[in-house]
Amino acid sequence: MPGRFEPIPLQASRTLDGLFRERVRRSPQATAYLDWDPKAERWRAWTWEAMAREAGRWHAALAAEGLAPGDRVAVMRPNGPAWVAFEQGALALGLVVVPLYCQDRPESAAYQLADSGARLLYLTPACWRALREAGQPLEGVERVVVEGPLPGGETDLRVVGTEGWLPAEAPPPPGGRTAPEDLATIVYTSGTTGPPKGVMLTHGNILWNAWAALQAVPAYREDLFLSFLPLSHTLERTAGLYLPMTAGATVAYARSVAQLAEDLRQVRPTVLIAVPRIFERVRRRLEEALEASPVRRALLQAAVAAGWARFLRAQGRAGWCPWLLAAPLLDALAGRPFRARLGGRLRVAVCGGAPLREAEARLFIGLGLPLLQGYGLTEASPVVSVNRLEDNDPATVGRPLEGVEVRLGEQDELLVRSPGVTRGYWNLPEASAALVDTEGWLHTGDQATLEGGRIRITGRIKEIIVLANGEKVPPADLEAAIAEDPVFDQALVLGEGRPYLAALLVPDPQRWEEACQRLRLDPSRPEDPRAERWALERVAARLEARPIPGYARIRRAAVVLEPWTVDNGLLTPTLKPRRARILERHAERVAALYAGH
Repeated sequence: MPGRFEPIPLQASRTLDGLFRERVRRSPQATAYLDWDPKAERWRAWTWEAMAREAGRWHAALAAEGLAPGDRVAVMRPNGPAWVAFEQGALALGLVVVPLYCQDRPESAAYQLADSGARLLYLTPACWRALREAGQPLEGVERVVVEGPLPGGETDLRVVGTEGWLPAEAPPPPGGRTAPEDLATIVYTSGTTGPPKGVMLTHGNILWNAWAALQAVPAYREDLFLSFLPLSHTLERTAGLYLPMTAGATVAYARSVAQLAEDLRQVRPTVLIAVPRIFERVRRRLEEALEASPVRRALLQAAVAAGWARFLRAQGRAGWCPWLLAAPLLDALAGRPFRARLGGRLRVAVCGGAPLREAEARLFIGLGLPLLQGYGLTEASPVVSVNRLEDNDPATVGRPLEGVEVRLGEQDELLVRSPGVTRGYWNLPEASAALVDTEGWLHTGDQATLEGGRIRITGRIKEIIVLANGEKVPPADLEAAIAEDPVFDQALVLGEGRPYLAALLVPDPQRWEEACQRLRLDPSRPEDPRAERWALERVAARLEARPIPGYARIRRAAVVLEPWTVDNGLLTPTLKPRRARILERHAERVAALYAGH
């Protein structure tokens, strides 16, 4: 047994703030959180008792603002104990928390504040400067709480600093203000098309989902989570905050994604929750490090093959093979050093938020990392299904959580029904009715197959490309295959209503420079026809091994040098491409790809 499995039962918590109070009562001196203290340059520990005092300070300060149960309050700051204390202080008053992404565009944050009717906003000085410099008036926000002292030269009378606004001491937040059916949060979806929608989630939605996920992938009192996905991401909020709170585990808050590698080595977590993009970056860096050494690259490939064979045998899906003889030695030479770079103690890593590509799954599992892929969406609080350690098929997103019903609707759309399903979108009754039908089935918009109780996601209904001849193509499959080539950082397949498929491709800057030197190209002229021929050759090589019909081949390609980021509005805060905006940004290049057709 990896540790003590002593989760707090649902009936003992009932609400999210009730869960927090119960955890404080049961283990007051246990370590709840770790965060980096920049002044002392070391990791700082927070006990549950200390967290209760911090939450009490927020509870008292928020109560003094005259906020009423049901009022919305927003938070725009990085993960950390202060985020948790703010939310717990607010929830204990019956307030509804609206989490905002720190890296989101100011106009998007302003839209969410206005749409939710948030009366109070808590944020960092950097976030406040970004909003002010963008000229966002934030009408409707009555109080702006900036972390630290009052910013110098501030003339907005709504603005206060936490220093002086928060009382020095206050009792822990009391209970009795909330019920399971009460609205706890409004979480705005990424909005790859159109403005973001506010998903309404109740205390009962999130609490049940955390409990159900914990039964599928247990966490223990001795576990240490490393948190780096934003808490405004529902996967992190449920599985990285409330699940370990239920289990009594400790959460360490990473300093930043840029420092993630160092934090992994220092903190040495046992549980990691991430999105595919993180695993993709690790794979690419590993491949780049081995490029200059054919021997080390061959050793890695052998270790992955042996580790994968051992994994399949342990799962009961394959018998004995010669690779198993070499597996222990290859693991010692390649697997163990790789896992040491991740801290050396990872008991489980969970990947969600988007499909995990086969290349990443085989690599990490082959190198001995217990990697589980799951599936969910904000509207389901969010976890719907996940693989289990003893029943792991990384080609699927696992079996539904206990208490989750699934079935296929029209166009093989995955329908979900569970206690975690949202009550709908904030202020959007028509969209809510289309989202959840009268029988309680959530329409996910994802296409799937059900295979022996497991769910396999096959595409996205709204993102299916219909060519001019009526043939339908799921672009995500092609984009995933193209992005496996380390030359391309990003890929977008297009062709809606067109005679053939084309692609916009963002190359890795260093590899683009190297390719241009070999081809005698000017790196600043990606529109050169030779650049397109080079790109198409590489794309074709990636797609040849796939069972792709002829009409789904990429016929034209454009190399674009500007990466798609959150800052330029071409990625959502959860790192999904905003397809319509990308096509609009590169309208001229797209038109050239279809000129004369």
